[in-house]
Amino acid sequence: MPVTSVEKDLNTLSMTIVADFASPLQRLWDAYADPRQISKFWGPVEWPATFVRHDMATGGRSHYYMTGPNGERSDGYWEFTAVNAPHSFEVNDGFANEDGTPNDMMPSMKMKFEFEETANGSRMTNTATFGSVEQLQQLIEMGMEEGTRSAMSQIDAVLEDLATFAAGKGTELQILSDTQVRITRVIRGTAPQVWDAHNEPELMKRWLLGPDGWTMPVCEVAQEPGEQYRQEWENTKTKERFGFEGELLESAAPYRSVTTEKMIGMEGPSTQNELTFTPVDGGTLLTLVITYPDVATRDMVLATGMTDGMETSYLRLENEVLASAE
Repeated sequence: MPVTSVEKDLNTLSMTIVADFASPLQRLWDAYADPRQISKFWGPVEWPATFVRHDMATGGRSHYYMTGPNGERSDGYWEFTAVNAPHSFEVNDGFANEDGTPNDMMPSMKMKFEFEETANGSRMTNTATFGSVEQLQQLIEMGMEEGTRSAMSQIDAVLEDLATFAAGKGTELQILSDTQVRITRVIRGTAPQVWDAHNEPELMKRWLLGPDGWTMPVCEVAQEPGEQYRQEWENTKTKERFGFEGELLESAAPYRSVTTEKMIGMEGPSTQNELTFTPVDGGTLLTLVITYPDVATRDMVLATGMTDGMETSYLRLENEVLASAE
């Protein structure tokens, strides 16, 4: 069990938890930065967590929920106020509603996570600061210390599972709910490089092509929230064309953008695409959370095998665009 000490200080309204690990500092940091990995240990054993949003950058947000043994659900959020990779990050932490907005009826706190190298690996120090003695007491009575110990008991297995999260594994798809999926891929490049490759038309036309035999004759990019974008592809042999269009809803370079997406000429509601870039060991973790209007639409799209085409594009991005930028 990695937790080595827990100290409560009523004078400073804080609780400090120290945990030691046999893994290198960067490996420990990446476990917190990757939504796939932190989901495996943030919740207690009996209340596993699912992170549906995780923007690990100053100004970013996270939204997660924990599922109880009888199907109960408890949502939480983080607001990142400072990030200094791979040494520390600070968040406002609290309970959330199911849409990720703060639940102001419940207590909240500030948390600072600090990471440092040790002779045997790495250490994490988590200091939680509360707004009042009553909030501190309330969270202690709700089992915060016991829950944290239970959650941390799972992290060693995550840190040792290097193969599952290796950079060369390729594009992965995870179903989060009836209407949401998450697609992840570690791209060999910096976050600004990967951001530019997703936002500069001339670069996009070089790699965002799916299987061989397609070109991208139309690539209109939205620069500011509220603007529209349009992308069209053409088969070099059959001249068949298709495309997507939508609106840019949020943009925070170089780590997050949110858009709507709809196939050109098709009726019905759009999807919402949340794209996040997070620096990790080996490059930049690309995370794409897609929200579909219903389960039928989700299953119809997944049946197309879209991740195969995405993997082909990401390989082209690494080998033909980012490699030439080094």
